[in-house]
Amino acid sequence: MIRPLFPQLPIAFSKEVASARDHGMPLVALESHLIVHGAPYPRNFRLGCDLEAIIREGGAVPVTIAVIGGTLHAGLEREELDALARDPGALKVSRADLAFAIAEGLTGVTTVAATMIVAARLGIKVFATGGIGGVHRGVEESFDISADLDELARTGVIVVSAGAKSILDIPKTLEALETRGVPVVTFGSQEFPAFWSRSSGLHSSLSLDSPAAIARFQRVREQMGLEGGVLVANPVPGADEIPRAEIEAHIEQALENVRRKGISGKAVTAYLLSEISALSGARSAKTSIALVENNARLATQIAVAFASLDAGVDKTAPEGSAHQTRRPLCAQ
Repeated sequence: MIRPLFPQLPIAFSKEVASARDHGMPLVALESHLIVHGAPYPRNFRLGCDLEAIIREGGAVPVTIAVIGGTLHAGLEREELDALARDPGALKVSRADLAFAIAEGLTGVTTVAATMIVAARLGIKVFATGGIGGVHRGVEESFDISADLDELARTGVIVVSAGAKSILDIPKTLEALETRGVPVVTFGSQEFPAFWSRSSGLHSSLSLDSPAAIARFQRVREQMGLEGGVLVANPVPGADEIPRAEIEAHIEQALENVRRKGISGKAVTAYLLSEISALSGARSAKTSIALVENNARLATQIAVAFASLDAGVDKTAPEGSAHQTRRPLCAQ
């Protein structure tokens, strides 16, 4: 179903998302870049299906966002998700190249920033991802800072992540977010998580223990006319984490390989993640899946809590950890 957006640009809604919008159901955005490039096919397809299943089981509707043949899609039919998962050449699109992909009729997978832009235009308040981008290590030479930080400062969406990716300079990333006025809320902990690890060694200035409290916080920000989103840092479940000292050794080795091979630009992140997976015996890849599933659960709880606020009922969603047992959907 294609409808106008922005307000003249056409957008294709999946049948499920179109129905959910018509009936006022809570929605949770998902980025297609995480799904398509999160693992090789068919594991990436199963990951996309599983994330959508987690959101449905929690009482919300998943909205996976992508550009297919120049058309912006909000929600993907199963065959569209499968085709996208099979396309490793899909353009990685952020704020700078989202419009380019549409104008040139390309197929593109959305990053955190691009997903936030579309989600905000559609009135979707909550977005689940793995980890945000930020200030890269060695920024003094590379000037490599993710567009995610500025997007969080300008676009009013709650982004649920496991913190910033551990390959980044996390202290500088937090400083950059503070400078931009982005609230960083750690869920259920006083310490900011470090993606694969629950611990970063950095104190979290804001901490909340329930999805309803997070929804209320953003609602008050909206009422005050404050621009921008909220970064929710959701620690990876303890059973799935890689201890900080162990993963840091792998990161340092991978960074040394980047310097030795002269890798630069957009290729750095993909190379580092692949190299760290190899060095950790694929443990980092397994932990990445566990943490993004955990984030999808929490994002769903926040979206349901927002729906309660919209209905005039300040009802607390399930308390405590968002880590729960689930049923697989796309086992093939």
